[in-house]
Amino acid sequence: MPFSSTDKIFVAGHRGMVGSAIVRALLAQGLRPEQLITRTHAELDLCNQAAVQSLFDQERPTQVYLAAAKVGGIHANNTYPADFIYDNLMVQANVVHAAHLHGVNKLLFLGSSCIYPRQAHQPMSENALLTGPLEPTNEPYAVAKIAGIKLCESYNRQYGHDYRSVMPTNLYGPGDNYHPENSHVIPALIRRFHEAKLANAPDVLIWGTGNPRREFLYVDDMAAASVFVMQLPAATYRARTKPMQSHINVGYGSDVTIAQLAESVKRAVGYQGAIVFDSSKPDGAPRKWMDSRCLNALGWSPHVDLDAGLALAYRDMVTGLRAQF
Repeated sequence: MPFSSTDKIFVAGHRGMVGSAIVRALLAQGLRPEQLITRTHAELDLCNQAAVQSLFDQERPTQVYLAAAKVGGIHANNTYPADFIYDNLMVQANVVHAAHLHGVNKLLFLGSSCIYPRQAHQPMSENALLTGPLEPTNEPYAVAKIAGIKLCESYNRQYGHDYRSVMPTNLYGPGDNYHPENSHVIPALIRRFHEAKLANAPDVLIWGTGNPRREFLYVDDMAAASVFVMQLPAATYRARTKPMQSHINVGYGSDVTIAQLAESVKRAVGYQGAIVFDSSKPDGAPRKWMDSRCLNALGWSPHVDLDAGLALAYRDMVTGLRAQF
């Protein structure tokens, strides 16, 4: 069994897409429900340092998965840059520092592929970090995530902790955010094609040219990778990383154009109309493809392909809509 009877694991952000998938993965591997520590945002504001300290005082976790974050697509990042940098910096600093003060030696921080420079060589390897300018549309969020990596590395170097970081590619799946303006590309497309299908609309309008390339990973694969990395022996993890470059990429292994993605979503939803691209809208970075050879060499690889994942994601969205009525 990967867990001892004394383990108590705090999953910060357990109601989010990634956090809920991590909870599923932990329980599937044998963690007992009473060993899992969770709090909703209403119960605990992670931006409140005193409240976070109080949780650690009360629960005394032995491990932490830091999956809580303020996330969104291009529109949300452009509209609320101050919120994205402030909220993420505060959450990360409060949780990592509380873990240190309460003797938590094992922590996993979940970052983002946007930490890498806009013009990074593809696929983006871990050593591309801090080698060039970031994508302007999400720079505040990216800076916060870079700070999270450096927080973990700094506490490791100064205090000898075992705080690890994983950088996922673009994620999708159950529990995603389907807001019409503040969602990422896959949930935004799923919702748009679904609504067009119901309305018998002749076409669906998509921002940008359709030319940028993106890599997508099903969220339960990401959760499995997170637990896998957390459970690696310390010597194995350190042998594959460096004290000041300790993060590990988590990707699917290949990418698609946004136009190809749109066609795949169209098939998953069953929409019969046309796809129209609005080239006056921003594309974002031209390509984002993660080099996951480090993680693959450690023994992990994904299992859910894009078509199967999109079908599961669409079913989840439709189920959620039905539950509202």
